[in-house]
Amino acid sequence: MMTTSEIITGIITWAPGIIFAVTLHEWAHGFAATRFGDPTPAIYGRLTLKPWPHIDPLWSIVIPVVMLVTTLATTGHPVVFGGAKPVPINPNNFSPNSFRLALLSVAIAGPLMNIILALICALLLRLVFFLPLFMIDPLASMLVAAIQMNVLLAVFNMLPVPPLDGGRVATALLPFPLNRKLAGLEKFGLPIIIILAFSGNLGSLLHPPMQWALSMFYSVAGLD
Repeated sequence: MMTTSEIITGIITWAPGIIFAVTLHEWAHGFAATRFGDPTPAIYGRLTLKPWPHIDPLWSIVIPVVMLVTTLATTGHPVVFGGAKPVPINPNNFSPNSFRLALLSVAIAGPLMNIILALICALLLRLVFFLPLFMIDPLASMLVAAIQMNVLLAVFNMLPVPPLDGGRVATALLPFPLNRKLAGLEKFGLPIIIILAFSGNLGSLLHPPMQWALSMFYSVAGLD
């Protein structure tokens, strides 16, 4: 059982990684859509690096904090799950000549941003050990948490289940009419994910690719 101060320390350690991971994930979707001619993200104020326009009070704050506090208090090991407000995209603004490429690019932009962020954090982690001793532990803990959060978001979002990014990637790649049939499953996507999560199968699906990716980033950070 962890003390209150240890729980607060855990929240402080994880908060920066969560905020940057979800903010830049959503910004990347909006940026990619804008590159292909869709002004919708900018119109709705989502083409910004400010966190608040991307944060959903329930999924970005309440649920992650409750999970973090609960798991830290009961097991001492943080488990965090959550999300952000989806960036509004209007595919009708994409050129017919690059429609599939636009859909694919917008979908993959979020997870790709998380991979880039994890790599940056791993490189920064390698440099942290040259800092004064009193700064190493807190900064190293934050960077490790940020790596784990970004890897989790990337792997989770690449599950081929609409409306997750992986489902949209599969929709963009599949030929007609398979792409339409997969897209039609979007209304069932969230219930499927919830069932997987509560049955324990979601963790089983995510664990192998996450462990592989984390080992790569820890190697970059010099932690192997």
